[in-house]
Amino acid sequence: MKTVAIIDYGMSNLDSVVRAVSELGRKQVVTDKYTEIENADSIILPGVGTFHEGMANLHKLELVEPLTDLVLKQGMPCLGICLGMQLLATCGLEFGESKGLDWIKGTVTPLKATKKDERIPHVGWNEVRYRNPWPFFEGVPQNNDFYFVHSFHFVVDNEIDIIATTPYCGEFASVIGRGNIFGVQFHPEKSQKIGFKILENYLSL
Repeated sequence: MKTVAIIDYGMSNLDSVVRAVSELGRKQVVTDKYTEIENADSIILPGVGTFHEGMANLHKLELVEPLTDLVLKQGMPCLGICLGMQLLATCGLEFGESKGLDWIKGTVTPLKATKKDERIPHVGWNEVRYRNPWPFFEGVPQNNDFYFVHSFHFVVDNEIDIIATTPYCGEFASVIGRGNIFGVQFHPEKSQKIGFKILENYLSL
């Protein structure tokens, strides 16, 4: 059975992600050690909090360079969730500019309301519209709602990296992907059965 490494870098409550993967019957290891991550078959990078602190923690754990080698050069699948998705960017603008992992080119910028009823942080259920058929969305109907909690969003440099969008604050990329690298701004582990289906699809790639 394949193993997924859920990276613990001190930026999220891992319980819901661990529980979701367990309910899907998948083998997992929760770790901050590269020696355990490199022996897995795929990675989940969860996260809640600030971009700057997230990157600082990954650097303290000396994970940035080895993970970059593992994902970009060796092709291990990686899924970033919420802050984990944002850290895939070139840089983030939360509390000043900070360098990201730079696995998918782009910048993490603040959400800006375009309507009076749009509140920031964006908290709650909202629809996800995927642009083209994608294995990530197999068995997931178009325009389904997923659970969001965020104040920033990933502005990609290359539109081809956008898999799905959400109509809030104008529109933002809610799912991105390039090759073996994926990111979801919503929390699939908190999005009931349809969110679990997203995780199942990723773990089956």
